[in-house]
Amino acid sequence: MRILVTTGMPGSGKEEFLKICQERGAKIVRMGDIVREKAKEFGLEPSDASVGSIANEERKRYGMDIWAKRTIPFVGGEFVVIDGTRGLDEIRAFKHAFGDDLKTVAVHTSAKTRYERLVARSRPDQPTTRAEFDQRDRRELEWGLGEAIALADYMVINESTIEDLKESVGALLDSILPKK
Repeated sequence: MRILVTTGMPGSGKEEFLKICQERGAKIVRMGDIVREKAKEFGLEPSDASVGSIANEERKRYGMDIWAKRTIPFVGGEFVVIDGTRGLDEIRAFKHAFGDDLKTVAVHTSAKTRYERLVARSRPDQPTTRAEFDQRDRRELEWGLGEAIALADYMVINESTIEDLKESVGALLDSILPKK
């Protein structure tokens, strides 16, 4: 089994990374889906503020690794990519569960490019202003996202085209996936 955990700031290109992995046969497990499902259980709307609030409250109540612990039961298969870890506590929980089968991949993109991408993608949780974008970044950095990015096993820089990203991710996957 090979498990990759993605990390990166909102809008960095993690979703595109996932698509490329899925083309290679990966099962995708999105931590954000688990958070959004919990928000729905509480009757909250799918806005960034609501989802971010429940994510934060659950971390305060149950520990910084709660979302990883809630994600672990959904992981299984030969090649799995877990999307959206936000800190080292989550990575430690995954490492404890999966050992050496697990590697972290950070997708990195400048703040300017990320903001433009987030506004353009038209999701319910998109920022409506640059101040809202900056506030979201600060919240996620408070969860330890910067450390997770800095200490990732692999880094993918995504400042260019989708084609360039596909090439970079393809080369990375070629280097870390077992040869068949």
